[in-house]
Amino acid sequence: MLLEKIIHNSQIYAIIIRSDYSKDGVEFFTPDDFSQQIAYMKHPKGKAIQRHFHNVVKREVHYTKEVLVIRKGTLQVDFYDDDKNYLESRTLQSGDIILLAFGGHGFKCLDDVEMVEIKQGPYLGDEDKVRF
Repeated sequence: MLLEKIIHNSQIYAIIIRSDYSKDGVEFFTPDDFSQQIAYMKHPKGKAIQRHFHNVVKREVHYTKEVLVIRKGTLQVDFYDDDKNYLESRTLQSGDIILLAFGGHGFKCLDDVEMVEIKQGPYLGDEDKVRF
């Protein structure tokens, strides 16, 4: 599956975009109300994207959402509900991208892994997460 949503009790826990996903144009995968948006864009050579900047807009973020870009290796992602119960797992490969939106998650490196994490800030340390 090139695009997969992990859903539990009608809530999107994660969105996985596999490395071989491809579609012409622009496609947003997240609902408009997510505080972290993720989209895929594919444009032909010569396409111009209009110059722009972003306005100052006050936003309120209630949950940290994080995006992982797997650069190398294989990563197992385990998903948990809000009561810390294990739900299911997925394996990510080099080039895959995942948005972790809700619920809990844990990771196991199945071989050497290099990844990039993108999330909202500022980071609040122990105030930011519950480890279990």
